[in-house]
Amino acid sequence: MIIPAVFTSPGPVLFQLGPITLRWYGLLIALAVLIGLNLSSWLAKQRNLESGLISDLLPILVLAAIIGARFYYVAFEWRSYQNSWWDVFAIWQGGIAIHGALIGGTISVILFCRWRQVSFWDLLDVLVPSVILGQTIGRWGNFFNSEAFGVPTQLPWKLFIPYSSRPPIFADSEFFHPTFLYESIWNLAIFIFLMTLFQWGKSGRIPLPSGALSCMYLLCYSLGRVWIEGLRIDPLCLGGVPPFCDGGLRIAQLMSLSLLLLAGFGLFWLYGKRKSLPDPGLRTPGTS
Repeated sequence: MIIPAVFTSPGPVLFQLGPITLRWYGLLIALAVLIGLNLSSWLAKQRNLESGLISDLLPILVLAAIIGARFYYVAFEWRSYQNSWWDVFAIWQGGIAIHGALIGGTISVILFCRWRQVSFWDLLDVLVPSVILGQTIGRWGNFFNSEAFGVPTQLPWKLFIPYSSRPPIFADSEFFHPTFLYESIWNLAIFIFLMTLFQWGKSGRIPLPSGALSCMYLLCYSLGRVWIEGLRIDPLCLGGVPPFCDGGLRIAQLMSLSLLLLAGFGLFWLYGKRKSLPDPGLRTPGTS
């Protein structure tokens, strides 16, 4: 039996006291960072990585991820900012993209590893469970903001979107696919899967070479994002006509397919070729 469920956001603001406003999205991001710090620090200890490594990396990683997420979004929505470039920095008005955060975060981890002479893949493997758990939590921010939802639906499970947040083309529709929920559930399943793999690798039940966990993260997340993105009505587009990118490409789907191929090749290299992945975090002799 399917239990009907209608999701209705209480609004983006948790509470407001004079000029002080606490938003649900900010609270969820802060919670994700705090949990991620503790989880990755514990995983790093299990991998015998340097004590304090995660706490040293975290401020750099968070800042790089936010900058990457914002500028990635702006790059594909430049038409909305070209006449008011100052709005590029108004991140509180919305507009970030997870793939941009992954790019910015990855660059910061590479540079950090080169600075501290730590294996990039060893460090990334203890970060990705926290990343996917953070994505699980963060997607609920879309719920509170009434954003990043799917096409109209009358399924037993659906999301009510207030009139002010609906695209004009769907002004007469009240209920939409809760894509935030789909991705949050998918991401939670990936988190459980990655933690299981980590424990199996640690106990010796399965071989888990450096980089394997990171490749599995990319593979699983990208698989889910490809189909969930197809339901959304607010995708970043490369050409085409909004809201469905008619005549163009959905950037998140294109990026996810690219990451799928990259992750698949990485797993083939590790398990098919039985070779280690090249480590961009370690300097080779003769380099500076």
